[in-house]
Amino acid sequence: MPFVRIELFPGRTRDQKAAAAKAVTEALVNTLGTGPQSVYITFWEMQREDCAVGGFLKDEPAAASKGP
Repeated sequence: MPFVRIELFPGRTRDQKAAAAKAVTEALVNTLGTGPQSVYITFWEMQREDCAVGGFLKDEPAAASKGP
């Protein structure tokens, strides 16, 4: 029974999350041989200030020039 946690910044629509859930479920069904009803997916939205890359919080202007 796979459990998948997808962490992302706010701003995705319900339709985008539904499409991601479908794609991830299909990938796990195809690769692990599990039934779709056994795949659990949760979406966790975090604020940019709660994530840092390369020593910079993602809400800092310097982080914008450092990549995604």
